[in-house]
Amino acid sequence: MAEKRSIFEEVGTEKSAAARPAGGMIDASRGGARGAIRIWLMALFALVVVMIAVGGLTRLTDSGLSITEWAPISGAVPPMTAADWEAEFEAYRAIPEYQLQNRGMSLEEFKTIYWWEWGHRQLGRVIGLVWAVGFLGFLATRKIPTGWTGPLFLLGGLGGLQGAIGWWMVSSGLGEGMLDVASYRLAIHLGLAFVILGLIAWYIFALGRRETDLMQARRGRERKLWVTGTGFMHLAMLQILLGALVAGIDAGRNYTDWPLMAGGFLPPQPFDLQPVWRNFFEDDGLVQFMHRIAGYILFLYGVLAWARARKSPNRRTRFAFNAVFAMLSVQVLLGIVTVLYSAPWHIAIVHQVGAVALWVLILRARFLAGYPLAQSVRG
Repeated sequence: MAEKRSIFEEVGTEKSAAARPAGGMIDASRGGARGAIRIWLMALFALVVVMIAVGGLTRLTDSGLSITEWAPISGAVPPMTAADWEAEFEAYRAIPEYQLQNRGMSLEEFKTIYWWEWGHRQLGRVIGLVWAVGFLGFLATRKIPTGWTGPLFLLGGLGGLQGAIGWWMVSSGLGEGMLDVASYRLAIHLGLAFVILGLIAWYIFALGRRETDLMQARRGRERKLWVTGTGFMHLAMLQILLGALVAGIDAGRNYTDWPLMAGGFLPPQPFDLQPVWRNFFEDDGLVQFMHRIAGYILFLYGVLAWARARKSPNRRTRFAFNAVFAMLSVQVLLGIVTVLYSAPWHIAIVHQVGAVALWVLILRARFLAGYPLAQSVRG
């Protein structure tokens, strides 16, 4: 016997509830394997961090010009015989760095710097392989969430561009009279590495939450704090680029007093080179001075951002900006110590890794200002 139904019961309630996606129409589109993609991106993130550190050590050990050709495929195989090693060493002896700086270097000494540069390039190949296998695998199995194919493909495109810029940078150091790569090319190379790392981090943050959650969170965006985070991000990138210019001409190994420079506010004779614009890229005193001043500005801006974030009603957002200010303070101290000790490699590389940590923390704080996490009224 059929069960009596209330005249107030809505027709098709059970069927509609069963058919309706839990997250609404937005989540009804292809959700994809968000968790698996995040793990893949985390692996890429870790590899890029290691790549930045290895690149820094390659620069600090003057190893970057030890391989004088760009062979994306055949270059994956290192010299295997004594004849191979002799051919590589002969190519290195033909460039100005050897003739003007390292004349008399032994084959064993050459092997040390060669392995640094080979490892740097090999790690780039590994990153490209990990991206390709992951992207093509998720694409073939249709596991990429709706709207994410373009952003994930962009990472691979930027990675390929980074390899080309890397060779463009190295080739600048092979010309007549050159002992190092062009500092502005080094800055572009490092800057793009931080852009790639920042994109990966941002994607990890976004994929950690459902699209509906992000849209809901965006309604609660703290606009002033979001704008503050955007400014913080741009200032940090400027400081990273200036740091690359310092590294490119070994400017951190001169003017080892602080807070003055050779006893004065400005370094002596900061505009001697002609034309004048060259001083902003090649004069070690002026380049280090710009890096110092940008650091002071960034720190003061960090104080402003921290003070503004204290007024945020969201506990996690406040904590994110607290973490940024703490890391910024550490990074400023590391910069001062690096100068005072004339930039030894073990301190300089910690300073560079500190820049990575600060960069990611700034992006995380900005993300939480733009997409605040839900909390209870009491929280």
